[in-house]
Amino acid sequence: MTAIPPTTLTDPTEVDTRKVRGLTRAEQRAIAAKGRLSSPWASGIAIVLAILWTVPTFGLLVTSFRPRSEIRTSGWWTFFGNPTATLDNYVEVLFGSSTSFSTFFVNSLVITLPAVVIPISLALLAAYAFAWIPFRGRELLFVAVFALQVVPIQVTLLPLLQQYVSWGLAGSFWVVWLSHSIFALPLAIYLLHNFMKDIPASLVEAARVDGAGHVTVFFRVLLPLLTPAIASFGIFQFLWVWNDLLVALVFVGGTTDVAPLTVRIAELAGTRGSQWHLLSAGAFIAMIVPLVVFLALQRYFVRGLLAGSVKG
Repeated sequence: MTAIPPTTLTDPTEVDTRKVRGLTRAEQRAIAAKGRLSSPWASGIAIVLAILWTVPTFGLLVTSFRPRSEIRTSGWWTFFGNPTATLDNYVEVLFGSSTSFSTFFVNSLVITLPAVVIPISLALLAAYAFAWIPFRGRELLFVAVFALQVVPIQVTLLPLLQQYVSWGLAGSFWVVWLSHSIFALPLAIYLLHNFMKDIPASLVEAARVDGAGHVTVFFRVLLPLLTPAIASFGIFQFLWVWNDLLVALVFVGGTTDVAPLTVRIAELAGTRGSQWHLLSAGAFIAMIVPLVVFLALQRYFVRGLLAGSVKG
């Protein structure tokens, strides 16, 4: 009897279907994408993009430690020929104002955390309804919700501000929470809905056979599987709200009791935009929290995007 040699994959980027049998469609697509992205060309392009993205940030970091006089007379790359570093820029940013920098930092946290939790909570409920509860007009309503993503935020600022003033909410944290939640819901519902649709229907059907209702199915079956999608959208929303200046400045103004960190950083530039040494230092202080959030959740980031935004 002639031995049959084991089959091998001719394409190193091809995924052996025997290894992914039994996995969900989302996991299969993630494995296939990983194979395509592991090629030498993809790695080379990623390295080039990383360098192009990192060089300006590195230059800004070097600038934040340079004395004011040198920033005005030479570029950041001359630092390596005549290295002169100082912490005066950071000291002036943190302690050079009558209002503590920590006050704006806390305001940003108070604004950002609810503005992330509220849309995710509402979008989870809406996505479950669109994915697993049949009702009349479901497809049309889902398309309408998805289409709301094309509405630019700038055209809604004046109507929303007039409404907030009539409600007596202007100048409070509520207006920022509501505004960011409103603009985040369409994308959140779309991502979470597509992720839920990738979950095998047999899991939901098995739970219902055991007598589970919608609440039990949602919290015990689906919610534990939604961590990658929730984390990926949470990163997007956190970065968007934390770095936002337009919404916060329009709706809450520049008062110190509600103004976020971005308002203070904009003030650091000075009336003529000449305080580069302070602006660069303040930017890196504000970058600490988003960087920690991204590094903590990065392992969920690509998985959530591949599962929630790619259909096929």
